[in-house]
Amino acid sequence: MAGRIRTVLEMIKFEHSVFALPFALTGALLAARATFHNWPSLRQVLWIVVAMVAARSAAMTINRIADLHYDSRNSRTKTRALATGALSVSFAWVFTLIAVAVFFVAAWRLNILALKLAPVALAILFFYSYTKRFTSWSHLFLGFALGISPAAAWIAVTGGFDWRMLILCGAVTLWVGGFDVLYACQDVEFDREAGLFSVPKKFGIGNALVIARVMHAGVVILLSWLAASFGLPWPAWAGIAVVAGLLGYEHSLVKANDLSKLNAAFFTVNGYISMLFLLFWGAAAAVWRI
Repeated sequence: MAGRIRTVLEMIKFEHSVFALPFALTGALLAARATFHNWPSLRQVLWIVVAMVAARSAAMTINRIADLHYDSRNSRTKTRALATGALSVSFAWVFTLIAVAVFFVAAWRLNILALKLAPVALAILFFYSYTKRFTSWSHLFLGFALGISPAAAWIAVTGGFDWRMLILCGAVTLWVGGFDVLYACQDVEFDREAGLFSVPKKFGIGNALVIARVMHAGVVILLSWLAASFGLPWPAWAGIAVVAGLLGYEHSLVKANDLSKLNAAFFTVNGYISMLFLLFWGAAAAVWRI
C-alpha cells in the first residue's frame, strides 16, 4: 500500500503543490490583515493547506485517469504509472475519492461558505482535464482552476468575499496559463496526431512563446494593480519586481528552436516565483499600516 501511495504521489507530482499554495496563503494573509487587522490563525492556515493539497491531488489524479488513452500513446508520457500499469485505475479512483473527502472535511472545518462552494471548486478543477479536447485555450482554464485559490483562501478566512481577489485570481490565471503554453510546446506533434488542441498547435511554437510572454506581462500589471488597490508597502513592490525578473529569465531559457531547457524553466523558476512572492508579500503584510 505504501508503495502504491508513493507511486501515485510521484505520478501527480505532489511536490508541485508549491506552485499555487503560496498564492492561496497570500490571499489568506491579505484577508486577515485587511478585514480583521490581524493574522490568519494557525488553524485556518492548516486547513487551507490541507484543502489546497487535497483538491490538487484529486484533480491531478482525475487528469491522469482522463488522459490515460493519450498518455499511453505520447512518448513523453508513456512511462507514467497508469500508462505502464504500475498503478491500477481502480486504485487511482480510490485515491481520488479519499482526497475529495479530505477536501470536504477541510472546507467544513473552515466555514459554511467554504463548504457550500467546495463542489463548485471541484467541478472547475475536474472539468479542466477535458478542455484540451475542444479548445486551444485550455491553458487559461488550467490557470483559472489554480487562480481561484486566493479567492477561496479569502473566503476561508473571512466567510465573505472581496472583489480585489479577482485581480489576484487573474494574475495567477495568466501566470499558470503562460507557463502551461510553454510546456505544451513539447507536445505539438502529438497534439496534431491525437486531435487535441493547444496554443502552440494553433499558432505555432514561435507565436506561442510570444503569447506566453504577453500573458506574463499581464501578471506583472495585475499584481501592480492589486498592490495599489490595497495600498501595500514597498516589500510588495519589490516582490513584483522579483517576479518580473524571474519571468523574464524563464522566457530567456526557452527558444522556438530550442526547448531543451524547458523543464528548468517550468519547474525550478516557477517554484521560486511562487515562494518568493509569498515571502515578499508576507513581509509587506507585516509592515502594512492599515
